Amino acid sequence: MALTTSPANDLPLLNTWQRGFPLCPAPFDVLGQALGRPAGDVIVACQRLQAAGVLGRIGGVFAPGAGGAGLLAAMAVPRDRLEAVAAAVSRHPGVSHNYERENALNLWFVATAATPAALEQLLAQIEQDTGLAVLRMPMLQPYRIDLSFDLAQRSAAAGGTTRGAALPVAPHEAGLAALAEQGLPLVSRPFDAWAEALGWRTEHVLDALSRWLAQGTLSRFGMVVRHHEVGYTANAMTVFDVPDDEVDACGARLACQPGVTLAYRRARAAQWGYNLYCMVHGQERGEVLALVQQAAQRAGIAHHRREVLFSLRRFTQRGPRRFAAAPAAQEAPHA
Repeated sequence: MALTTSPANDLPLLNTWQRGFPLCPAPFDVLGQALGRPAGDVIVACQRLQAAGVLGRIGGVFAPGAGGAGLLAAMAVPRDRLEAVAAAVSRHPGVSHNYERENALNLWFVATAATPAALEQLLAQIEQDTGLAVLRMPMLQPYRIDLSFDLAQRSAAAGGTTRGAALPVAPHEAGLAALAEQGLPLVSRPFDAWAEALGWRTEHVLDALSRWLAQGTLSRFGMVVRHHEVGYTANAMTVFDVPDDEVDACGARLACQPGVTLAYRRARAAQWGYNLYCMVHGQERGEVLALVQQAAQRAGIAHHRREVLFSLRRFTQRGPRRFAAAPAAQEAPHA
């Protein structure tokens, strides 16, 4: 079992509700009934898991194209400056993930912002602050972007490909999107708190979230677990150099392979000629390498140039901020 930092009875709670979290006024009552536990005990368990870093938040995972701007970035940092530069990068609230990886490009981070201009301003500020170039690798096509885990397995298993283009969040609903990124308050009626912050009625909040799920704006709504804390510590980003006219077919096949949690096409960067990326999260390095090799063979890309970049240190892992610039209170949608 991958869950190593929490009591065993937390496994059903975390495993079951990573998606399909009840969109109703009192969701923890529903969880409690399903788990045979009082709702108050479930809330206390979530608070404990969040304090321990196991549970990042309960909220929405937005699909690519739902709004805002984001990209994967990398830097080649001199070894004696790595910790200082990583700290400078992590200070920016728009940096959601920041890792040391095994490569000459040794610092990799995900940056998000409400607009492309704000995103570029963030990256330019990092370059100015550090005196180092930032390689920019925007996503061109998602094949699988939905990082949830079966915590009973030694490696996270793929669950199918990502849908097509998502319908974007409407401007008048961006405040709700910002709250969904931030996560639910761990109280008995959390959606009431969101409704109050927005000046909406609770049913409007729930209707909007349900609509986003139905139309693909949200990939899922539920518990977002932190993979290191649940035992997945051998994690590798593998990059492939695939001919551009083959990459979509190869990416779709790669996304369906066991163990692949993320798969996407990114723009090639200067001196970094890779365009197809995937992630495998596991507990042991050898198992992860075997899964990468198996996935590459089954996807028909084992003969293409590739590199496997294991993560060495995690400097930052937190929710994205694609909608954070939205005002907290906005006009409610029409009933």
